[in-house]
Amino acid sequence: MKLERLTGEEALARTAELIEIYSVAFSGPPWYEDGYGTADFAKRLTTDARRPGFTAVLATHDGNPAGFGTAWPTQALFPVGRAYDRVRAELGDQAEKRLVGALEVDELAVSPPARGQGLAGRILDLLCAGATDCWLLTAPQAQDAIRLYERLGWQRLTSPEAKVAVFIRSQDDACLG
Repeated sequence: MKLERLTGEEALARTAELIEIYSVAFSGPPWYEDGYGTADFAKRLTTDARRPGFTAVLATHDGNPAGFGTAWPTQALFPVGRAYDRVRAELGDQAEKRLVGALEVDELAVSPPARGQGLAGRILDLLCAGATDCWLLTAPQAQDAIRLYERLGWQRLTSPEAKVAVFIRSQDDACLG
């Protein structure tokens, strides 16, 4: 498995590979993404790749895309829209205090054939390399993802009953994945 760290421009040049992974990684439960969801991801990527501090990691196996992650530092003030409003609803003032300035992992996707080999953890490690704090969120229904983040040592900031599962990882944590 080969992992590459990409800038925004490099990620945009590899959009087709990222879309390929996204479409297969999120087509099943609990996401059930369809062509519209994949098209939305492509639009978001075009915008996100231009954010200050954007970085991506692309994993390939025998030249074929196998997984990727995207991230950028959360800017002050805590953003609105997208999933940020749900995060703020669950964390209140803690969203601003704990997450602004931290590296925000926006997407993490591994194709089904590449799962169960530690690839998601390797992508997260490279994506978060050099960041003091990182955070991410997932749907409460994404139990496999939640178990993965817990196994990798990410700390859950929201209750199990929350409408969004928010996790944080600090360089000070004993377990970094």
